[in-house]
Amino acid sequence: MKHTAILTEISTVTRDIEENYPELQKYLGETRSTLPKGDNSDGSLNKEDLENYLNELKEMIEKYKKEH
Repeated sequence: MKHTAILTEISTVTRDIEENYPELQKYLGETRSTLPKGDNSDGSLNKEDLENYLNELKEMIEKYKKEH
């Protein structure tokens, strides 16, 4: 999956959380901590880090659905 596709999916999942699971929003900052730190202005975000973040978001939603 390309970086742009991953970022688009991250945006979609984040919007889903904001609209349908607002109580999970407080965890978004925590999961973002898994993204690389520092200056990423050169566009060198690691694809694996993005995929891991996306998976964390999806897992958070699934866990919440099972518990509620």
